[in-house]
Amino acid sequence: MKLSKDKLRRWSRSIHRELSFFLSGMVLIYAISGLFMNHRDTINPHYSVTRIEKRLSDLPSKEEFSREKVEQVMETMGVSERYTKHYFPEADQMKVFLKGGSSLIVDLSSGEAVYESLRRRPLLSTMTNLHYNPGRWWTWFADVFAIGLIIITITGILMLKGKRGLWGRGGIEFVAGILLPILLLLLS
Repeated sequence: MKLSKDKLRRWSRSIHRELSFFLSGMVLIYAISGLFMNHRDTINPHYSVTRIEKRLSDLPSKEEFSREKVEQVMETMGVSERYTKHYFPEADQMKVFLKGGSSLIVDLSSGEAVYESLRRRPLLSTMTNLHYNPGRWWTWFADVFAIGLIIITITGILMLKGKRGLWGRGGIEFVAGILLPILLLLLS
């Protein structure tokens, strides 16, 4: 049985359409989380960080700080996380560790206090973790996904004929799509 060019195109269109719908969710997940990964220096994809600064007065001396005194300072700052522990990294600076990774730093000499609250970004953080290959099962899934993308690409190339196909404008765009990343790699 010989496969004609028209049958090959119809078959390619069918496979391309069905596989595209199937893999489009993963393409979106990788694309969205990839954007955030590319801009990690301006936005943390795993945590939302809130920073509050206040000047406090009537602070006790370093020696007088007990857990209760620290919790009073936390209340003044509007901190709702639970106290974990505190210590003094410098003579007149106190650092308070809070449940969940948040922290409070107080300069005892100036009264300047900085509270940083960390809140996990549940959906975005999970999506971003997929870029780090979270386990063996993910390697298999990612391999199947990559093979699916190869099939979508090949069927997409075979679908169109004439001046919009591989031997026309489509071929020029295909070659440009290969050369552009190579050129950017060579220039970087």
